[in-house]
Amino acid sequence: MNRLRLYYRLMRMDKPIGALLLLWPTLWALWLASHGHPSPVNFIVFVAGTFLMRSAGCVMNDLADRRLDPHVKRTAQRPLATGEVSAGEAVRLALFLSVVAFALVCTRNGLTVLLSLPALFLAASYPLTKRFFPLPQAYLGIAFGFGIPMAFAAETGTVPLQGWVLLIANIFWTIAYDTEYAMVDRDDDIHLGVHSSALLFGRWDVAAVGLCYGAALGILWWVGLRSGLGLPYDMGLLAAAGLSVYHLALIRTRDRMRCFKAFLHNNWWGAVVFLGLAADLARS
Repeated sequence: MNRLRLYYRLMRMDKPIGALLLLWPTLWALWLASHGHPSPVNFIVFVAGTFLMRSAGCVMNDLADRRLDPHVKRTAQRPLATGEVSAGEAVRLALFLSVVAFALVCTRNGLTVLLSLPALFLAASYPLTKRFFPLPQAYLGIAFGFGIPMAFAAETGTVPLQGWVLLIANIFWTIAYDTEYAMVDRDDDIHLGVHSSALLFGRWDVAAVGLCYGAALGILWWVGLRSGLGLPYDMGLLAAAGLSVYHLALIRTRDRMRCFKAFLHNNWWGAVVFLGLAADLARS
């Protein structure tokens, strides 16, 4: 039972925010691709797959960072950092979670299965990007958003322009919220010599977060316009804009706890966009 509790923590099941930030864009795509009536099987597969791959991604991330995490206050007590779970155990757990997720995807059409391969590569390689790429949050945005083209493929057998543009919107949103997260670890990242958007943007970090929120909202508005969405969807975007302003107010002082609060609050940002989209499509 103690091993299960350790695996539970290693998969971050006690901290579901990452899974929710991964889930909302996937649901945007499922609802948009199906005009508000997704296949129940697709819904189950993508929700379950989201939680499985987020868990696998957390394990992969901690494997890559197991020598760094002991030196970061926020991550020092993670099971791999403390040695409570071995690297071999973590590898086997990540493989198990990935295989189960892939088995679920294999129940969908060929294009969805094909798109799952780069999705797995992105999830596995993301933890390494902070060693050499100055903006790893952009790479994370692609990894966290690849459920978007997969959802379109599962529902329609193709990925239209809206699907790829929706992915771009998710990249900007991810840079915004993960920069807030990176602002929490800025001092530790400087000491360890790893990259983050908070370090790249420097004193322009708050302005950059605001610009990324604005870009995400502008692109989402264009997707809605092209898809024939109306007032309920626009109201959802307006609510997300209001939340963006609130987040900017939180991070303005660059206080660690306020930045972390802003990051966590992005769950509501994704939720209000989805509620506006679902409400709009429910009218059809």
